[in-house]
Amino acid sequence: MANNQIKVTAVSYLNTKPLLYGILKSPIAGQIDLELDIPSVCAAKLKDGRADLGLVPVAIIPELRQPWIISDYCIGAEGSVRTVCIYADRPIEQLDTIILDHHSRTSVQLTKYLLANHWRQNPVLVNGYEGYEQELGGKTGGLVIGDRAIEIENRFPFSYDLGEAWTQHTGLPFVFAAWVSTKPLPDDFILAFNQALQTGIAEIPQLMYLLPSPMPQFDLQTYFTNYISYELNDAKKKALQHFLNWLQPGLTLQYHNYPEAAL
Repeated sequence: MANNQIKVTAVSYLNTKPLLYGILKSPIAGQIDLELDIPSVCAAKLKDGRADLGLVPVAIIPELRQPWIISDYCIGAEGSVRTVCIYADRPIEQLDTIILDHHSRTSVQLTKYLLANHWRQNPVLVNGYEGYEQELGGKTGGLVIGDRAIEIENRFPFSYDLGEAWTQHTGLPFVFAAWVSTKPLPDDFILAFNQALQTGIAEIPQLMYLLPSPMPQFDLQTYFTNYISYELNDAKKKALQHFLNWLQPGLTLQYHNYPEAAL
């Protein structure tokens, strides 16, 4: 790795593939050292300085020193997200225990928010571990996120989509992960990086020919276009502020402002 390369960490899940496709097709790819990780590892790398820029779960933002959101794109949802769900054999009000996915703090905190404010339930919450999905049943439900959720989505009679529940409760979309930096980055790099992400999203129809479907009958294009919402628009910024204020009251988000000459 060249010393002047920018260290980038990004979520390895299926929903990130259009963004990665745009980055890797762009000349910007030569300026970065990219590593893919589960969300919790992305957050840890950005927090401890092993990465300069990351697509990270937004719940880590209050713990970062001088975080800046540098892109107009994110991993979000405007209602159902499909791959962040609580699965159970029984209705949520009959659950004694919910096992929480250990891959992402954002989804865990969102579960806690919804249990307290939307469902008004108080089950015992248990931290997840490898293979916990196989132990769900009876009065024990589980939060499962990402690609593993695709594998088990038809196993249980009850599923609660956290994106859908959040929108029902707040009337807002939700942001699961955002591109965050903890150090100043050159304006020209940020502009080119943003353009690469835009290109990747625009080329989702072409990407379909390169990606295998994770499960039979799983429609990738529908997932990328109907469930995942990539634009970090004003409504998502409002939703993100609302969620993070619940985590840390008074927190003010910082967004990178492009110089007028670059627009």
